[in-house]
Formats: sequence, C-alpha cells, structure tokens
Amino acid sequence: LPVTICGTVEKAEDVDFFRFALAEAGPVTFHCRAMRLEDKIHDLQTHIDPIMTIRNAKTGSTIAAADNTFAADPFLTCELPAGEFLLEVRDVRYQGNAYWNYVIEANTRPFLTNVHPTAVTRGQQTRLHLIGSGLPDQTISEIDVPADSHDRWLEVRLPLGNLTTNPIPVALTDLPVTVEADGDNNTPASAQPIAIATAMAGQIGQPADIDCFAFDAVKGDQLRVEVTARRGGSALDPIIRILNADGRALTENDDLREWNKRTSQDSLIESWTAPADGQYVVEVRDVHLRGAEDFVYLLELDRARPFYELTLDTDKTWLTPGSAAAIFVRAVRHNGFDQEIQLNIDGLPPGVTAHCGRILGGKNVDGCIVLEAAADAAMDASNVRVFGTTVTPAEVPAAESASTESAATEATPTVSPLQTVDAQPMQEVYMPGGGRSHWPVPLHTVAIGRPADLLDVRLSTYDVQLKPGESVKVDVEIIRSEGFDKNVTLDLLYQHLSSKFANPLPEGVSIDAKASQTLLTGSNTKGAITITAAKDAPAADQQLCCVMANVSINFVMKATYSSRPLLITVQTPNP
Repeated sequence: LPVTICGTVEKAEDVDFFRFALAEAGPVTFHCRAMRLEDKIHDLQTHIDPIMTIRNAKTGSTIAAADNTFAADPFLTCELPAGEFLLEVRDVRYQGNAYWNYVIEANTRPFLTNVHPTAVTRGQQTRLHLIGSGLPDQTISEIDVPADSHDRWLEVRLPLGNLTTNPIPVALTDLPVTVEADGDNNTPASAQPIAIATAMAGQIGQPADIDCFAFDAVKGDQLRVEVTARRGGSALDPIIRILNADGRALTENDDLREWNKRTSQDSLIESWTAPADGQYVVEVRDVHLRGAEDFVYLLELDRARPFYELTLDTDKTWLTPGSAAAIFVRAVRHNGFDQEIQLNIDGLPPGVTAHCGRILGGKNVDGCIVLEAAADAAMDASNVRVFGTTVTPAEVPAAESASTESAATEATPTVSPLQTVDAQPMQEVYMPGGGRSHWPVPLHTVAIGRPADLLDVRLSTYDVQLKPGESVKVDVEIIRSEGFDKNVTLDLLYQHLSSKFANPLPEGVSIDAKASQTLLTGSNTKGAITITAAKDAPAADQQLCCVMANVSINFVMKATYSSRPLLITVQTPNP
C-alpha cells in the first residue's frame, strides 16, 4: 500500500482475492468504484453490486466488510494490526458479467467524503470543516473562489498537514452562504429564521433529525427552493416541504428532474406562489429519516426568476480535414424564459473554426454550432466549453414581487448585460429495445481525424429565403471516399425513430418528406431536401442550420457528417 487495484467480476461465482501486508498497526481504507463505472455502459441490463471483505490471511476469518456506501459501491476503513491480510471482492449475489470492471484505491491515508458547508459563495473565502475517515478532530481548511468562476461545481484538493486530500466537489453559488445554527430547529415552532435569497448549509446530523427554516413572504411571491446533496456526494436523500405557520404542508418534493432528462435524488420546488402574507417554513429531512455527519446539504431559497439550462448532444464531435460537423444544443426553459439564446464555443483545436448559431426565442428550444476544419488541419483533439449568452433581467421588479421592507430598494431592477449559462455535455447511450438516451458527462471533445467514409457534403444554396406557405428545394451532393458504397441518409433534424433530439429549424418550418430525396443507396451521391414554411410561420432571420449526412454504425448510433452552415430566413408576410 498504497495501490490501485483494477479487476473484473467476469462470471457467476467469481471471487477475487488480493493479499497485502502491514509492517505496523494502523488504519487502512479501500474505496471501490464499480457500479459508478459500469452504470454508464450502453445497453447493459444487469448491474454489479460489489461487496468488499478483509480476511485474516492465515485463518480466512472475516475482520471487516462493506457493502453499500456510495450508492452500490462500498467504502471500507478499519484499524488493522501488523500482519498479512486478504481483500476479497465479489458481487453480493455472486453474479458476474464480462463488463463488470472495478477500481479499488487502497492506502493508509485519510479519506475525505464531504465538507461542511458543502457550498461557497463566489468571490469569498470560506472555512470548511472536513468530514471523512482518518481525519484529525475538527479539521478545518479554507477555500477562496474567484468571483468570475462560471462553474456550478469545483473539484478541490485541500491541504491536510503535509498531505493533500483526495478530490472533493464543492458547489458554487452567488447567494450568501449561511451555516445552520447549533441548537434545536426540528419543528416549525423552533425553526431557524432565514431570508429570501439565502443559501443555507445544513446537516442532518443524526437519525430522525429534521431541519426547519422560517421565512416571511407576501401573497403572490414566487419562490424557488432547491436542496443539493446527492449531486455533491452527500449521503442524504432529501425530501423538502413548505409548511404554513400552523405546520400544515402546502407542497413538497422528493426527487427533481435535471435538464428534463434525468431524475436526481435531490429536491426542488420550482416557482411556488405564496397564497397569503405571513411566515412559512421550509422543512428538510432524509426520506428514510437517516442521519449522520456526512448527511450535508445546501438549501437555496430565492425568487423564481426566468432562467434556462443547456445540454449538448453528444459529448464528442469528429471532424476530418476539409469537412464540417455540427454540435446541437438544447435549451430547457424555466419560469417563462422565452428569450433568444446566442451560442458560443471556446477551446477549439488549431485549424477549426466555428459558426455559432442561436436558439430562437418563444417556443424554440434547439440550435446548433457548425464547425469547419481547414483542409490542412492536423490530427488533434481538445475539450471545449459551449455556453449560451442572453440579455435578461437579473432581479425581479418590486411591482411584480414581493417583499415588504425590501420593496423600496428593489423598485429599479438591475439588468445583467450578459447572462452566461454553460451547456452540459450528454453522452448518447443505447437503451434496451433499441432506444436512444443520454448520460451526463464532464467533457465535450472536438477531434480532427483522418478522412473517412464521406469527404464533404455540398449544397446548391446556403441561403434559403422562405415566404409563409412557400417551399424551397435544396440539392445535396455527398463526396464518398473511394470504395464506400453504404447507404447514407440526409436530414436537417437529429432524430432516431420517432424522437427528435435536435430541431434547429425556425418555428413553422419543416421538411417536406414526399418532395425530398433523403436516402442515398449504393454509390448514389445526389439527393435533395425540400424545406417548407407553414402559412402561419413567424418571421425568422438567417437561422443557422445544416444538412447532415448520416452513416449508420448500429441500429441507434450513426456517424454524422455536415454541410457548411445553411441559413434559413422566414420573411415577414405582406400585410
């Protein structure tokens, strides 16, 4: 020790043993990652549930064992005397699968699981209490986050004597962070007072612990209450309620939806409206009434403002010299946000240029960025940042909102000239039955590779002007590599079966399938797409789109090649 062990529970009744020795007595820790790795594999319908056991090397007797700590993954720590020992790794049901890989970090160092508070305010220095195994009592560290940090999460290594801790996630917020006070706040009568626009760092410190926080609101106030716990590695599975002054529940939430795609065990009450003037209580507890030191959370109470989230489909964009490729971005609009969003990208490899489109306002939710690689671009790859910018009010005018004493100071809303939102990369996954879904991942990578099946996608025009009720035909020519004669399909939408994963066309604009030639079989290289504007299509000016040429990899996944940007305009109808 220390060592990182990599292995596989590859078949039924597979049990792996690893021998280790300690020259002197002391603590040891074993951190297993298995379910958290395997759970991301495409179309894997059986899932590992690992268990670790430490045994005496001579007698085989059990000294310690661990099963579920980080979801199904175990974490084991114990004090051992000097001697030889065995680490046993298996599935708890004695099942196996060739794809059930695991990684175990084994060492004698302290292991950090959480910090409290679990969030810091941008631009402020914050003292953090460290939580984990093998730590000295009351271990404190400090963190200083720049005010211009745009990330929601910061992964940090904190100093610990002459060591540095393992990485730990810390949430970033623009709200002032307050730490839960000592003392009883288990009932509405003993609730800790907080103000709207506060981030409360709390802790469900023992079983059956309930945290209550009281706030004042006036009739018509629209509020947003969010608890972040599991997303930051907390053991807490939160459930939140809003109570009135009599303790009667008005609304509650257990699990929230992220990006309209995935369910999180964290909780969110979005755009709740206060029914009357008075005091209300936010109640936080574990859904199973568990509690311990590592049940930390961040409670954010703020006004429900219009905002948006962005996702990328997918997590990788592949180019070849002289070709183009598209990145699709989808907006999830909240609380009536209906503005146009300009798309941006940073960090492209040398030789790659970007044509950044936009997500039109109103009902539109999709946009795209078209990348072009120079003809002499060298093979390269880089991780990029895609983000949206828009001008939107940063504060809610007092006339539309709320509060009693603060109304005078909120009479003139401040306006942020540029609101920036980072896009969340999504990896496509193959679902049972042939469906397509997504898994959130940290990075989107743009790569330049060797020339492949298609060398180019060319259009007869790159500027389409439509009047409401009118159609325009765009001829398409693909340049095949020598010997490539597989089927190619043309499209303006990114879709699979009946699901549309990206549709950057302006509202009211569609493809006339009957008047189009989108399947190019064998050695065919020429097709066409007919674009139609509905009679009631609203005006749109030069919306950036592209024609894709898709080559199937399997039933779900495809290699997608793109044309240069295709600008589509819907003209204002004559009065």
